[in-house]
Amino acid sequence: MMHDTTQVTTQSSLFRPNRNRPFPLRLLAGSLLLLALSGCEGPPPNATGANPPPPSLDKSLVRLTAEEMKSAGIIIKPVMRSEFRTIRDFPGTVEPNEHALAEITTLVRGRVIDVYADLGREVKGGTLLALLYSSELGMAQSAYLKATAKLNVAERAFRRAESLLKEKVIGVAELQRREGEMLSLRAELREARDRLLILGLTEEDLRNLDRNHTIRSHVPVVAPFDGRVIARNLTKGEVVETTEKLFVVADLSDVWVTAVIPEKDIPYIRADQTGAGQSVEVHVAAYPGQAFQGRITYVGDVLDPATRTMRLRLELPNPERKLKPAMYATVRVYSEPEANVLLIPQAAVQRDRDRQFVFVEREPAIFEARDVKLGSSNGREIKVEDGLLEGESIVTNGAFVLKSELLGEQM
Repeated sequence: MMHDTTQVTTQSSLFRPNRNRPFPLRLLAGSLLLLALSGCEGPPPNATGANPPPPSLDKSLVRLTAEEMKSAGIIIKPVMRSEFRTIRDFPGTVEPNEHALAEITTLVRGRVIDVYADLGREVKGGTLLALLYSSELGMAQSAYLKATAKLNVAERAFRRAESLLKEKVIGVAELQRREGEMLSLRAELREARDRLLILGLTEEDLRNLDRNHTIRSHVPVVAPFDGRVIARNLTKGEVVETTEKLFVVADLSDVWVTAVIPEKDIPYIRADQTGAGQSVEVHVAAYPGQAFQGRITYVGDVLDPATRTMRLRLELPNPERKLKPAMYATVRVYSEPEANVLLIPQAAVQRDRDRQFVFVEREPAIFEARDVKLGSSNGREIKVEDGLLEGESIVTNGAFVLKSELLGEQM
């Protein structure tokens, strides 16, 4: 018993302050005491000193107030299925319709007496554009009259020879000689006549020349059809040659647009439907937002070896003369329609690096940024392949504001 009492006394004395012990030993004893007490009560909460994690938030959601939605111009529309067409744009140039274009030259060398048509003037077929004086034409008419006179003499001589042969005054050889002269002069007259026709005289002019024997050295230059003078290259008093282009007259009520198609896009042109089959539009910078309807009239059969492109020609009505030759144009070709396609406006799609997403309305004023897989686009609408369902409401206008809010919260 004596031994047990001594042991308890010794253990308890460790916890009683002993002013005779050194200070470090007293400090160690206090630390052990605190450690023992803490071990009995368990570790305190937040023993590491870190704050507890906040409740998790969906980082794909954006919340706006009614005021913010109004100022951002947010427009929400449901996703719908509709008919879809893809497009291709090709560079082109407006040209005159070559079937209604005339480059007017003179068939005979001459001097310009007067010019009656100015640049840009509307003319009717047969309108006098200019008047030339040509000595060459006068000489050709003189040669024609001389050939006509010689032939008349030769024909009378042949008929007289036939009568003399019946009376046996002359022989057959003389008759044949006179017949030969007559046939030669007939050929000479035909040559003179054809030359006058080549120089621009008409059958009526030749009949007047036969009847009146009046040589006319003036050469009228007339419009071949109704149209507009789009080029004039002569002045009064100058001498013009047969190789010079005096006027260009064009009927611009219909024009052509020629486009170049890269080799890779040739299958996109349906050559078997030239005419009214493939929908084609033409856009020019002078009239933004206006589309001119045309039809394909020619698809090239060979490629340009330098540019590896094919030539495509369209014909367009141009009643108001808005399309002018040499204008640059964009030819927009539409594919065949694809039915029942899930479509969204191009403006609804937002991009962040390789990510494409739209904002779907989850609740009023709460929008989810949802990744989508997209297909072809026609510049206005884009095909949705995955990520959206028909009838879901998405932001079609003002989505950029939501994107700014989203990315600002994630940074």
